[in-house]
Amino acid sequence: MRGRIDGAAFMSGAAPSDALPELEARIGHVFAEERLLRHALTHVSASAVRPESYERLEFLGDRVLGLVVAEMLFNAFPDESEGGLSRRLAAMVRKETCAEVAEAWGVGPFIRLGDGEAQTGGRKKRAILGDICEAIIGAVFLDGGFDAAQLVVSRAFERHMLKPPRSLRDPKTALQEWAQARKLATPRYQLARRSGPDHAPQFDVSVGVEGFPAAEGAGASKRAAEQAAAQAFLTREGIKSEDETA
Repeated sequence: MRGRIDGAAFMSGAAPSDALPELEARIGHVFAEERLLRHALTHVSASAVRPESYERLEFLGDRVLGLVVAEMLFNAFPDESEGGLSRRLAAMVRKETCAEVAEAWGVGPFIRLGDGEAQTGGRKKRAILGDICEAIIGAVFLDGGFDAAQLVVSRAFERHMLKPPRSLRDPKTALQEWAQARKLATPRYQLARRSGPDHAPQFDVSVGVEGFPAAEGAGASKRAAEQAAAQAFLTREGIKSEDETA
């Protein structure tokens, strides 16, 4: 029998617990262990202890997502090269794509946030939405196994797999391909600093390529900061970005 969510747990204007079946219907999975879905929807700002937030589930879901999408691409594009599959994979599992999936699921009203994060529009922040998408995938995997997670991911991400290839080259991929074409070592990313509170961190990252000065970028996640640093390098060196090469 499914447990109910403590009414005090859903804070800062989050949707009531009896509305969760609507979200499960959009995700395509009914949870046997409702607590997993609760954790997947809980931002660290609303959690008394860090393990009760979505962070651990996000870590797991990221790996599950990568495996399922890799298999989807392998089967859907039998003539694609390894490099082409890698670019498609990077486009499909990037935080922006995950955020789009979370928006399609309509998770915003269900996210548990602390007062400060809620007041700054946390339910619409792309970084948070992307994290929660991965956390939900991790929760589905723990609740129903790989087959259940595979079904959820396949349904949610198929339309992104069928998008035309013009948006496949994200800045990190473009920079790596540029370096490889010139027989340079793989770009190296270093975390310069982390600032801000736990619920709204900022990461500053630098990227270096042999023979070139480093470039820096900032973002709400380490991944976003790395992309920003790569784009800064591309812009500075006059290397065409994905939009210019499309």
